[in-house]
Amino acid sequence: QVQLVESGGGLVQPGGSLRLSCAASGTFIRINAMGWYRQALGKQRELVASITSGGSTNYDDSVKGRFTISRDNAKNTVDLQMNRLNPEDTAVYYCNAGVVVVWSEYDFWGQGTQVTVSS
Repeated sequence: QVQLVESGGGLVQPGGSLRLSCAASGTFIRINAMGWYRQALGKQRELVASITSGGSTNYDDSVKGRFTISRDNAKNTVDLQMNRLNPEDTAVYYCNAGVVVVWSEYDFWGQGTQVTVSS
């Protein structure tokens, strides 16, 4: 079984910063792409940022220049550094990974961590 465990959410004032971390554990062959999604109240889950095993990144336009995704392949972790946060960033943030188990790739999700941006 594969588990993704997130940490680092919380309450922050507008303009502040937070760093989210996600660690994968379990038995698997390798992890392909990893990413962070978010879901605000009443909205659909959306991709925030993703990163391939080779380090190529992709960002939603709304976070470009403010958020940075990074990963440590040796530790099976992915981080999201979030700067200049604004109230529109308030959401539950979910870690996602494409994990190769035996012969197939499966999508795994973390339990989610709440990020609230408010004064």
